[in-house]
Amino acid sequence: MSSRHFLSLIAATTLALAAIPVGAAEHAHDAHDTAKPTLDSGQKWQTDAPLRQGMANIQSALQPQRHAIHANKLQPAAYQALAKQTRTQIAFIVDNCRLAPAADEQLHLIIADLGAAADAMADKDTASAQRQGARQLLHALETYGEFFDHPGLTAPAAKPRH
Repeated sequence: MSSRHFLSLIAATTLALAAIPVGAAEHAHDAHDTAKPTLDSGQKWQTDAPLRQGMANIQSALQPQRHAIHANKLQPAAYQALAKQTRTQIAFIVDNCRLAPAADEQLHLIIADLGAAADAMADKDTASAQRQGARQLLHALETYGEFFDHPGLTAPAAKPRH
Protein backbone atom coordinates (compact mmCIF):
# COMPACT_ATOMS: atom_id res chain seq x y z
CA MET A 1 0.00 0.00 0.00
CA SER A 2 1.70 3.20 -1.08
CA SER A 3 1.70 6.13 1.31
CA ARG A 4 0.67 8.52 -1.47
CA HIS A 5 -2.36 6.41 -2.40
CA PHE A 6 -3.31 6.01 1.26
CA LEU A 7 -3.08 9.75 1.92
CA SER A 8 -5.25 10.45 -1.14
CA LEU A 9 -7.81 7.96 0.12
CA ILE A 10 -7.85 9.49 3.60
CA ALA A 11 -8.16 13.01 2.15
CA ALA A 12 -11.11 11.96 0.00
CA THR A 13 -12.78 10.23 2.94
CA THR A 14 -12.25 13.26 5.18
CA LEU A 15 -13.73 15.61 2.57
CA ALA A 16 -16.71 13.32 2.09
CA LEU A 17 -17.34 13.13 5.84
CA ALA A 18 -16.96 16.89 6.23
CA ALA A 19 -19.78 17.37 3.73
CA ILE A 20 -22.21 15.39 5.89
CA PRO A 21 -24.61 17.68 7.76
CA VAL A 22 -24.15 17.70 11.52
CA GLY A 23 -27.55 16.05 12.09
CA ALA A 24 -26.60 13.19 9.79
CA ALA A 25 -23.68 12.00 11.93
CA GLU A 26 -25.68 9.05 13.26
CA HIS A 27 -26.24 7.84 9.70
CA ALA A 28 -22.76 8.46 8.31
CA HIS A 29 -22.09 4.74 8.25
CA ASP A 30 -24.71 4.28 5.51
CA ALA A 31 -22.35 5.85 2.98
CA HIS A 32 -19.82 3.10 3.68
CA ASP A 33 -22.35 0.33 3.10
CA THR A 34 -22.14 0.83 -0.67
CA ALA A 35 -18.37 0.37 -0.63
CA LYS A 36 -18.32 -2.92 1.26
CA PRO A 37 -15.39 -5.22 0.49
CA THR A 38 -15.89 -8.37 -1.52
CA LEU A 39 -14.43 -11.83 -1.06
CA ASP A 40 -11.68 -13.33 -3.21
CA SER A 41 -13.66 -15.82 -5.33
CA GLY A 42 -15.70 -16.75 -2.26
CA GLN A 43 -12.66 -16.92 0.05
CA LYS A 44 -11.27 -14.46 2.57
CA TRP A 45 -8.33 -12.37 1.40
CA GLN A 46 -4.86 -13.39 2.53
CA THR A 47 -3.14 -11.18 5.10
CA ASP A 48 0.46 -10.64 6.08
CA ALA A 49 2.09 -10.38 9.50
CA PRO A 50 2.14 -6.53 9.68
CA LEU A 51 -1.57 -6.32 8.80
CA ARG A 52 -2.46 -8.97 11.37
CA GLN A 53 -0.33 -7.24 14.00
CA GLY A 54 -1.85 -3.80 13.39
CA MET A 55 -5.43 -5.06 13.35
CA ALA A 56 -4.86 -7.19 16.47
CA ASN A 57 -3.47 -4.13 18.24
CA ILE A 58 -6.56 -2.10 17.33
CA GLN A 59 -8.78 -4.93 18.56
CA SER A 60 -6.78 -5.17 21.81
CA ALA A 61 -7.17 -1.45 22.44
CA LEU A 62 -10.89 -1.51 21.69
CA GLN A 63 -11.97 -4.69 23.48
CA PRO A 64 -11.72 -3.42 27.08
CA GLN A 65 -13.69 -0.29 26.12
CA ARG A 66 -16.57 -2.08 24.38
CA HIS A 67 -19.03 -2.18 27.27
CA ALA A 68 -18.38 1.45 28.26
CA ILE A 69 -18.93 2.50 24.63
CA HIS A 70 -22.28 0.72 24.43
CA ALA A 71 -23.33 2.03 27.84
CA ASN A 72 -22.36 5.57 26.75
CA LYS A 73 -19.98 5.81 29.72
CA LEU A 74 -16.60 6.10 27.99
CA GLN A 75 -14.92 9.38 28.84
CA PRO A 76 -13.83 11.82 26.07
CA ALA A 77 -10.15 11.31 26.92
CA ALA A 78 -10.56 7.55 26.44
CA TYR A 79 -12.09 8.11 22.99
CA GLN A 80 -9.19 10.38 22.11
CA ALA A 81 -6.67 7.79 23.32
CA LEU A 82 -8.41 5.12 21.26
CA ALA A 83 -8.31 7.42 18.22
CA LYS A 84 -4.56 7.94 18.71
CA GLN A 85 -3.94 4.20 19.07
CA THR A 86 -5.99 3.52 15.94
CA ARG A 87 -4.09 6.12 13.92
CA THR A 88 -0.77 4.70 15.11
CA GLN A 89 -1.80 1.22 13.94
CA ILE A 90 -3.12 2.54 10.61
CA ALA A 91 0.27 4.17 9.99
CA PHE A 92 2.02 0.92 10.93
CA ILE A 93 -0.16 -1.07 8.52
CA VAL A 94 0.36 1.43 5.70
CA ASP A 95 4.12 1.48 6.19
CA ASN A 96 4.60 -2.27 6.54
CA CYS A 97 1.75 -4.23 4.95
CA ARG A 98 2.44 -5.72 1.51
CA LEU A 99 -0.63 -7.41 0.07
CA ALA A 100 -1.41 -8.50 -3.44
CA PRO A 101 -2.96 -5.59 -5.40
CA ALA A 102 -6.51 -6.97 -5.32
CA ALA A 103 -6.36 -7.62 -1.57
CA ASP A 104 -4.79 -4.20 -1.02
CA GLU A 105 -7.69 -2.59 -2.88
CA GLN A 106 -10.16 -4.30 -0.56
CA LEU A 107 -8.13 -3.34 2.50
CA HIS A 108 -8.32 0.33 1.48
CA LEU A 109 -12.07 0.23 2.14
CA ILE A 110 -11.47 -0.92 5.69
CA ILE A 111 -8.57 1.49 6.25
CA ALA A 112 -10.85 4.35 5.18
CA ASP A 113 -13.43 3.27 7.78
CA LEU A 114 -10.74 2.98 10.45
CA GLY A 115 -9.45 6.47 9.63
CA ALA A 116 -12.93 7.99 9.67
CA ALA A 117 -13.63 6.28 12.99
CA ALA A 118 -10.41 7.68 14.47
CA ASP A 119 -11.28 11.16 13.22
CA ALA A 120 -14.71 11.01 14.88
CA MET A 121 -13.30 9.69 18.16
CA ALA A 122 -10.71 12.48 18.21
CA ASP A 123 -13.47 15.12 18.10
CA LYS A 124 -13.13 16.81 21.50
CA ASP A 125 -16.33 18.82 21.12
CA THR A 126 -18.93 16.20 20.27
CA ALA A 127 -19.52 13.22 22.55
CA SER A 128 -22.05 11.72 20.13
CA ALA A 129 -19.50 11.87 17.29
CA GLN A 130 -16.94 10.15 19.50
CA ARG A 131 -19.37 7.37 20.36
CA GLN A 132 -20.40 6.98 16.71
CA GLY A 133 -16.72 6.80 15.77
CA ALA A 134 -16.16 4.00 18.27
CA ARG A 135 -19.13 2.11 16.85
CA GLN A 136 -17.72 2.62 13.36
CA LEU A 137 -14.41 1.22 14.59
CA LEU A 138 -16.19 -1.85 15.98
CA HIS A 139 -17.96 -2.30 12.65
CA ALA A 140 -14.71 -1.90 10.66
CA LEU A 141 -13.10 -4.65 12.73
CA GLU A 142 -16.07 -6.94 12.12
CA THR A 143 -15.89 -6.22 8.40
CA TYR A 144 -12.16 -6.92 8.37
CA GLY A 145 -12.78 -10.29 10.04
CA GLU A 146 -15.51 -11.11 7.56
CA PHE A 147 -13.35 -10.47 4.48
CA PHE A 148 -9.75 -11.09 5.56
CA ASP A 149 -8.15 -14.31 6.78
CA HIS A 150 -6.86 -13.47 10.25
CA PRO A 151 -6.79 -16.60 12.41
CA GLY A 152 -7.42 -15.92 16.07
CA LEU A 153 -8.85 -12.41 15.68
CA THR A 154 -12.11 -12.10 17.51
CA ALA A 155 -13.38 -8.64 16.71
CA PRO A 156 -15.65 -7.17 19.36
CA ALA A 157 -19.27 -7.11 18.30
CA ALA A 158 -20.55 -3.77 17.02
CA LYS A 159 -23.74 -4.35 18.96
CA PRO A 160 -23.77 -5.99 22.36
CA ARG A 161 -25.30 -9.42 22.41
CA HIS A 162 -27.92 -10.06 25.11
